[in-house]
Amino acid sequence: MRISARFAAVLATVAFVPLAACSGIKEAVNGPNMTPIGYPAQLVPQNQEIGALAASAREPAPQRASANSLWRTGARAFFNDQRASRVGDILTVQIEIDDSAKTQNGTTTSRTTSNKTGVPHFFGLESTLGKILPSAYDPSNMIETNSATSNAGSGAVNRAEKISLTIAAVVTQVLPNGNLVIQGTQEVKANNDLRELTVAGIVRPEDISSSNTIKHTQIAEARISYGGRGDISAVQKTPAGTAILQRITPF
Repeated sequence: MRISARFAAVLATVAFVPLAACSGIKEAVNGPNMTPIGYPAQLVPQNQEIGALAASAREPAPQRASANSLWRTGARAFFNDQRASRVGDILTVQIEIDDSAKTQNGTTTSRTTSNKTGVPHFFGLESTLGKILPSAYDPSNMIETNSATSNAGSGAVNRAEKISLTIAAVVTQVLPNGNLVIQGTQEVKANNDLRELTVAGIVRPEDISSSNTIKHTQIAEARISYGGRGDISAVQKTPAGTAILQRITPF
């Protein structure tokens, strides 16, 4: 007996629903589980497709010191630079967001139109038209229209965002021009609520300070996410059914 593709998809969906429900029930009882530690590319949700030419390091690793010499073969400086420069190096990202926006708009429009058209003489056919048209027909006041429209609207935006965080990120790629691709994630679990912070982007080695830190304003293509999941987040989140109805309702 052959099962159609559509019926197989329905069976797969029905089988997946109990699994998803069990996962949601387990998280509601035991709280959210933390993500296992792994390579940053697996932790950060963004896919960074920079290019196949990205090098794994800007420069080869220096060799061991020669006998009876403090100088290492291939070293470019006597003292080693502790700032992140190779794949796997760690640097600190300082996130200081203090943005605010306030706009207020108001629009009022009004329009009144009046048209009146008469045909007292029309090739001598006025009397003939009077026989064809209703008895109330008046050639001098044949067409008259009136219209009036009005519109009033107002809108206001008052938004303020302030975030002060610090996170460690890992260099995942070194581009051909020397810029570094970084990714980092941080999870903190308190009781049954999990706070998640992720950051990703491209930085210049020159912008990294001597203390191996960089500001979020110096990250190109920055992707910063701050949120969480758990009991408190579940209460604040709009239920899925209500969210779907709000999106599809035409009223």
